[in-house]
Amino acid sequence: MTEAALKHVLELRDKHGKDLCLRVGVKGGGCSGMSYTMDFEDPANIRADDEVFDYDGFKVVSDPKSMLYIYGLVLDYSNALIGGGFKFMNPNATQTCGCGTSFSA
Repeated sequence: MTEAALKHVLELRDKHGKDLCLRVGVKGGGCSGMSYTMDFEDPANIRADDEVFDYDGFKVVSDPKSMLYIYGLVLDYSNALIGGGFKFMNPNATQTCGCGTSFSA
């Protein structure tokens, strides 16, 4: 996760409640076959087999199946007027869609 992405995620988290972690994963669907998922959740929901990444006390978690597709993923954020938002840079993606949230691996 880049510094810009972490800063924006923490701002969003503060609006929802300070005691949340971020779950990042994939699900079937989208233009290219798989779509990224990202949502806040209670840290009590972290499962024993989840991968947990710590960014200065803020936890980002992912399930083992998603990790097969997103290992090495870098999450970035841009506040540009055109094309801004979260960007998923995934070294495992063999094809991506113009929407930026769909890929195949």
